[in-house]
Formats: sequence, C-alpha cells, structure tokens
Amino acid sequence: MIAKMAVDVSTTVVVVGAGPSGLMLACNLARFGVDVRILDDRPDKTSTGKADGLQPKTIETFRQMRLADPLLRNAARVYDISFWQSTAEIPLRRTGRQTHYPDNLVGASDPYILLAHQGMVEEVLIDDMESRGVFVTRSSRFVSCSRESGTGKLNITYEDMSSKTIKTIRADYLVGCDGARSKVREFIPDAQLEGETTNASWGVLDGVLDTNFPDLWSKVAVRSHVAGSILWIPRERNMTRLYVQLSETDGERVERSKATAEYVMQRARDAMYPFHLEWKTIEWFGNYVVGQRAAKHFMDSDLQIFIAGDAGHCHSALAAQGANTSMHDSFNLAWKLNLVIRGLAAPSLLATYEEERQKIAYDLINFDAEHCKAFSKDDSALTKNFDDNIRFISGVGAEYSEGMLTRNRHTILRPLQSGALQIPGRVTRYIDANPVDIQLDIPLLGQFRIYFFVPDVPKGLGFLSVICEGFGNASAMGTLSSRARQSYAKKPPTAVPSDEFLQPLRYTSASRAFTYAMVTQSCRSEFEIIDLPKALQDSRWTLYLDNVDTPRCTDKWFGTLQREQVGIVIVRPDGYVGAIDTWGLTEGKVAGKRIEDYFAFMM
Repeated sequence: MIAKMAVDVSTTVVVVGAGPSGLMLACNLARFGVDVRILDDRPDKTSTGKADGLQPKTIETFRQMRLADPLLRNAARVYDISFWQSTAEIPLRRTGRQTHYPDNLVGASDPYILLAHQGMVEEVLIDDMESRGVFVTRSSRFVSCSRESGTGKLNITYEDMSSKTIKTIRADYLVGCDGARSKVREFIPDAQLEGETTNASWGVLDGVLDTNFPDLWSKVAVRSHVAGSILWIPRERNMTRLYVQLSETDGERVERSKATAEYVMQRARDAMYPFHLEWKTIEWFGNYVVGQRAAKHFMDSDLQIFIAGDAGHCHSALAAQGANTSMHDSFNLAWKLNLVIRGLAAPSLLATYEEERQKIAYDLINFDAEHCKAFSKDDSALTKNFDDNIRFISGVGAEYSEGMLTRNRHTILRPLQSGALQIPGRVTRYIDANPVDIQLDIPLLGQFRIYFFVPDVPKGLGFLSVICEGFGNASAMGTLSSRARQSYAKKPPTAVPSDEFLQPLRYTSASRAFTYAMVTQSCRSEFEIIDLPKALQDSRWTLYLDNVDTPRCTDKWFGTLQREQVGIVIVRPDGYVGAIDTWGLTEGKVAGKRIEDYFAFMM
C-alpha cells in the first residue's frame, strides 16, 4: 500500500529519466545555473550494454563541454567498415572495405565512431553534474503532472519506491526523457507515437570473443545466405558487440521466448562459418523489434511540458543514432530553457525546439527505414546508402530548416550555411600563438558567438568600429548584454574547480549574452589588440589568425572573401549557424542592424 505524502519542494525544471538524454539536459542546465531535479526509477546508472556508439558530432559536443577525455581514453575507435558475404555457391568472404567517414564527404575533426557502453557516457555526465551540486533522485518513478490553479506552475508527483510514498515537486517545466514508453508523453495532448512497427527482430550480444575472424577490430557488415545479417562492432575492454538478425521486415517474427542468448549465438556461428566463433564471456544480451515512429508533438501548447530522446522517436540500432540524436534533442532544449527562464528571450523561443528536433526525428526515421532495407539487400545497396547518408549518420549533416533561429538559408551558396554546424578549421589564437580548433576553442557558456571574418584588419578597422559602436550600452545589443549581466549576477552558474583552468571570464568580459570573435588573414605584426574596438579588445582570447589550415578557415566557411569585405557568422549556443552574411567595408551600420534583427526574439 502506497501512502500519500505531500512534500512541498520547488525547482525550475524537472527531468524524468537519467539516461543519456536526461543527463545531457540536466548537466547543461546545472552548468547554466538553472535549478533542476532529475528523477529516475532505477536504483543506479546503466552498468552494461544499451547504446554504445558516439558519432563524430557527439564527440565534438563532449569536447566542447570539456568532458571528452575519459571517453577518448577508455573507449574503442572504429575508422573503417568491411563487408562480408556468403552465397550457396561461395563461402563467406570479404567483398569490400571502406573508410567509415571519408574526409571529402564528412570533414569531421573526429572521423570515427567512439564505442563505449551507455554507463560510461552516463558516468561522465553524472560526475560533472554532481560537481555542481545536482544529483539523480534514484528509485523514483514519475506518476503524474497537473497545473496548479492560479500560478501556472506544474505539480509533478512521483513514487519514492524505497519508502513507498508519493511526493510532489512544484516546477515551471517538465521534460520527459523516459524512453519509448514515456509516461510524461501522456500529459502532452495528441503526442502519441506515429509510424510503423515491423517484424524485423535482432538479438544483441556484448562479450569477449574467441575467433579467427580477421576483421574483428573493424566495424563489419556480414550477409549470410544461411543465417541472415550480422553487424560487428568493436567495443571497450576487448569486447565485441554483435547485432544478429533474427527475422526480416516481411518475415515471421521470432517469439521473444525463443530469442535467447544461446539461440542468437548459434545463428551467429552459422553465419560466420567457416570461421571459428565462441564467447569467452557475455556481459549483456538484448533483443529488439525494429520500428520507425515519431511523436506527433514534442511539447504542449503552454510550452511547459516537453519530451526528448526515445520518448519522441524510435528506430533501429543499426546506424548508432539513438543516444546521439537523443542527447542532441536535450542539447537543443537546454540553452533555450536557460534564456527563457532568465527572461533573456520570449517563451516563443521554446516553440523552435519542436520545429527543429521533430524535423531531425523525421529525417532519422526516413533514413533508418532505407538503411534497414539496404542492410538486408546487398553490399552495393548498403554501400550506396552509407555514401548517400554518411554526413547525416555522423551527425554533421543533421541540419535545420529556415526559421526564427536560422536565417536566409541557401540564399547565397556558400560552403557554410545557416542551419548547419560549424565546419572544423584550425586557426592561431592571437594572444598566445596557440593553434586551436575554431569550433572547439570557445567553451559552451550559453552564449551566442558572433564571428567577424576580416581578411585585412587595417582596411577593416572602420567597419569594425562602426559595428561595435552599435553594441554599446545605449544600443539594443547593449541592453541585452546588460540584462544578461544582471541575470547571471543574480543567479550565477555554480563555480567548480575546473573553472580555474577554463577561465570563463575570458569569454564573458565583453558580454554575458554574446562572445565576440575575429578571424583575420592579416599577419600578427600588422595590428595590435589596442588598435581594435573596445568589444574586441575585451575579447582578446577570441582573436584568431587564419594561417594554419589549407584551405584556410575563411575559405572553408565563405568560399571566397575579398579583402574589401567582412564576413559575419552568428553561431548559436549549440554550435549551429544562425546566420551568415558578407558585407562591404562601408556597410557597418547595415550589418549591425541585421545582427539586431536576428536577435529580435531576445528584445
């Protein structure tokens, strides 16, 4: 018998589910200084199995958060994929091998899949969150949500499974990161999952293998005429994950009771003949049925209840997209919640969460359906599917349509477009002559980044002076900076020891809302920091010389930028490009007005 006990606990955001999606959200909110409580019905974090592959974009995100080191140190890396096939006439043989993320197609700074079980990812996020005083409330099952009359607040009830009591948290926002069977989703009207569930069934095994198969440490797609398809994935600690096909989409589904670990292992042995295959140890076994479904809505009309991750989209595990897409759902939502909660943006900003992430969910489901078909067909179909979709698979090609935060997409053909992620580039930091990655150097502090690409600083000083004057205290941009300064003074992010090494003040001295940066092809000897407008003098750690890469970073982003031009790129707090434009040296006022227009949602 569960006894009711009202506990008057208040917070700003309640997150339900402490998997990768929920932890990514709670971790970022904690970093921004937003009060957050995270509930999970499990007594502890994931210990084995589940999601295992981090794509290049996700690796980049962990690098931007300065959390990648333990994952890079302990996880396995896969750079290539090989294809094997058997027929009734020809025994199992390798039919091809290719680089997984070719530079000419993807251009990622980390061109590999990073393989680590889900618990390793959770641990990194939990450690960072706990250092900021936020802990997962374990053994706590979400029960219901209701609106408090007259206040607009949410009353969120959950079961404390240890004490068998019902407790209540009062909050402004609720986010369900609680999986495909999400209970939170039930409190968003008309948000049911839509799409197809197929008969395709796969068994999944993590373990240490005893085998003479030569491509054990590559990603491998096997197509057997006797036992269907297998996907091999190298893992941390000398393990290998095998996805073993049990039935096809149009076949008869294998009963779950028969889909045991031993049954899956025998199918794998049959498929891999004449190679020897046995298991020294088995750490985890799972079974799943392929379906491609997305929620009709990702939030309620009051912009207070949201879902993210598997609660919003379901698909196969074959292309390692689930945890990656789920964490980027949360990454998208976190900075928007921060701005709205601080009063730095109108609540309508939150509507862009569904617009952007539902679009990615549909892109993923459409890709996944074709990927599953190609996997079951033949090597040429699978290779073509990879080549056609490899940018999307890597995360680099997950792009947003034109909208409030994505301006003038495809108006002018440039290598870098609004709605896309920054293209990696190497530049030299002016102040200390360190070569750095431009997409990684500025830490994620919840700010927009405004990059000025000035090929010739002496020629461009007039333009810079005019535009930076428009960022002064009396301007709209100055007002935004003032409001942000007051907000962060009133509710600062929790300071942690690592801040001593990160030195956030280097990036917030000019503004708490924007980080200004300049990239130039001028030599270091051609100008001094004191020559620049005050906003850029204050931003001395984000002044860069474009003298490392070939082609230069300027060329990678703009194609051709003349010495009588200035390029301006607005990059959102999640690393996506919001706007990109090119201006003549006499157009500083017009360019400044265009920047103000972009930030109208914050005015």
